[in-house]
Amino acid sequence: MQQFKCKDVTLIKKETGYSGFFTINKYTLQHRMFSGAQTRVLHRECFERGHAVGVLAYDPWKDRLILLEQFRIGAYVNELENSSSSDNSPWLLEIIAGIVEPGESCQEVAHREALEEAGCQLLALEPIGDFLSSPGGTSETTQLYCGCVKSDGIGGIHGLEEEGEDIRVWVVDFKEAVQWLKQGRLNNASAMIALQWLMLNHDSIKNKWLSL
Repeated sequence: MQQFKCKDVTLIKKETGYSGFFTINKYTLQHRMFSGAQTRVLHRECFERGHAVGVLAYDPWKDRLILLEQFRIGAYVNELENSSSSDNSPWLLEIIAGIVEPGESCQEVAHREALEEAGCQLLALEPIGDFLSSPGGTSETTQLYCGCVKSDGIGGIHGLEEEGEDIRVWVVDFKEAVQWLKQGRLNNASAMIALQWLMLNHDSIKNKWLSL
């Protein structure tokens, strides 16, 4: 099977359309087609927000998960645009997550965000995988982990005041979280992917971490 690479794209021009907390770059390019021909000159915009890390915090001793609830502008705007047909909340149930800062490793981000967002320490990290968040319009990738935690005493409100964060921490039984997934209460990609991974690997990761 023929597989195209970056060398099959001709970059004609790159421009910055907007630069603030996020960046939007404009690309003028051509690429090879499956027929062997070249496309016409294409104009594409790409939303640049860096790369992210997500952690599904799991307590193997109590068989519980730590989930976060917080307001998300994207969910709010989506509800504004679909107000006649939807009554979903813009406060989402999510996993621990954060953006990779310059010089940080993904593992360092995982540990930092676990403390900032949930007030918990990660005892071990198991890589789940990484994925392109929305490759039709952004270069962002998300590296997912499952993190081993002890959930006793975890809860309350967390987040950084300077970043306007107001995060409620939930400690949820694994079986209940699975029901939330089936009911559509977990409706963001990182949480859905991470929890489905844990459903597939529940027994093996639980047995692995019970000896820690």
